[in-house]
Amino acid sequence: MQRKLAAITGVQGYLPEYVLTNQELETMVDTTDEWILSRTGIKTRHILKDDGLAASDLGVEAVKGLLEKTNTKVEEIELLICATVTGDRVFPDTANTICDKIGAKNAFGFDINAACSGFLYALTTGSKFIETGTYKKVVIVGVDVMSSIIDYTDRATCVIFGDGCGAVMLEPNEEGLGLQDSILRADGNGRHYLHMKAGGSLKPPSIESVQAKEHFVYQDGRPVFKAAVKGMTNAIKDLMEKNKLQTEDIAWLVPHQANKRIIDSVADFCNFPTERVMVNIQKYGNTTSGTIPLCLWDWEKQLKKGDNVILTAFGGGFTWGATYLKWAY
Repeated sequence: MQRKLAAITGVQGYLPEYVLTNQELETMVDTTDEWILSRTGIKTRHILKDDGLAASDLGVEAVKGLLEKTNTKVEEIELLICATVTGDRVFPDTANTICDKIGAKNAFGFDINAACSGFLYALTTGSKFIETGTYKKVVIVGVDVMSSIIDYTDRATCVIFGDGCGAVMLEPNEEGLGLQDSILRADGNGRHYLHMKAGGSLKPPSIESVQAKEHFVYQDGRPVFKAAVKGMTNAIKDLMEKNKLQTEDIAWLVPHQANKRIIDSVADFCNFPTERVMVNIQKYGNTTSGTIPLCLWDWEKQLKKGDNVILTAFGGGFTWGATYLKWAY
């Protein structure tokens, strides 16, 4: 008998209606469509504009669609893990807010904050509850409303990020399909290069911190770029070596959609042909925890049962890693 694995049995995405184009950004900051495209590969990004809505509301829509697609009753959900850095509030966690809004009375939930690597961290964590036989239906949500922490007068960051959500269902599989292995890493020294300066216990909110715009994303682009390429490349290579995989064995590489130049560099260093690398950053920008599940959602019809897939991400902290799975449907 094959060992019990946690398999993705469904994937669903959700995006806010409002689309922010490069042309509109040209009216907001000193930039051009050509400048944005050449440096990021982004053409549009979705922004949550509706008053009174937050990350949990995007999560609710994605999970509702996921339940319908997988023919799952809401009371069957036993655990929901939400990867996010832009939860509705500092506390309580957004996972349990989603559970409450959809009526998942038999589930418990918690959030994972690992920036852009959050979905990988959450996916690997959730898989253990399946592998040990603790639960049979686990939902993993990756959602961020990055527009809530972006300074739209800062050209370095406002052109990059968008809002969006993706969710997957994890269920037991004894055919050898599902999550095979993960390599996850972190280096806390990276916090100096990508962070929010105020709002936590280190520097609580104040009039001064708000006036100084310290509640927005701060990024030192050059060291982040270098660390992202190195981190994802090494994680992919180590994972493939550990599992005795060659490039030709992998049907799809699914990288975090941080920047098109980063994606291209990682694919090049790992010798992955571009036609087997999932890219949708041009449509959605960097949705942080949402990028990988949104890629799987966009490419779902092209994925085949048994396909070897590698997911990889890099985020603030620094956090990074790679996950190897066999597609289950």
